Amino acid sequence: RKPYTCDQCGKSFSQSASLKKHMNIHTGEKLYSCDQCDETFLRASVLKKHLRVHSNEKPHSCYLCGKSFSRFSILKRIHTGEKPYKCLHCDKRFSRSSNLKTHERIHTGEKPYKCSHCDKRFSRSTLLKTHERIHTGEKPYKCSHCDKIFNRSGDLETHDRIHTGEKPGYNHPGLNHAQIDLILTQYLH
Repeated sequence: RKPYTCDQCGKSFSQSASLKKHMNIHTGEKLYSCDQCDETFLRASVLKKHLRVHSNEKPHSCYLCGKSFSRFSILKRIHTGEKPYKCLHCDKRFSRSSNLKTHERIHTGEKPYKCSHCDKRFSRSTLLKTHERIHTGEKPYKCSHCDKIFNRSGDLETHDRIHTGEKPGYNHPGLNHAQIDLILTQYLH
């Protein structure tokens, strides 16, 4: 029995709390706020997934390449090349909605992230974080082979090649593209 009915769309619920939560879809009211940034969400479950951005939690690992991801849908798109999110201003497509949102700032000029030490603004929180290290002197990336430290992870990765001899690029040793496609088809279905 579902005595609670939405007067907007007719959907019925067994509990009044469920109807109240459902009504947010129609009002657009976002009751769940991230305490680490300005993002707000309609559902607690979406906020929970968003918090992985800040905690860097990546529970979904790819057995092909070893990389970890915050969501399974992202893992899936990495190897299939699926890009369902299209920019309204140009023809670029993206595998993640967050990447589309960041990209669209190129067109809008929006820079929502402001440095707390100076007046510089940034389109991405990661750019702000890296910039603020200029002011703080923080260098969180240490080479595991020598004593060098870096303020950007990319600089450490580039430096690390001196020790490993690794060439830039992404390879699957011993696998050709047909083999990778076959493995992915089995893995994703």
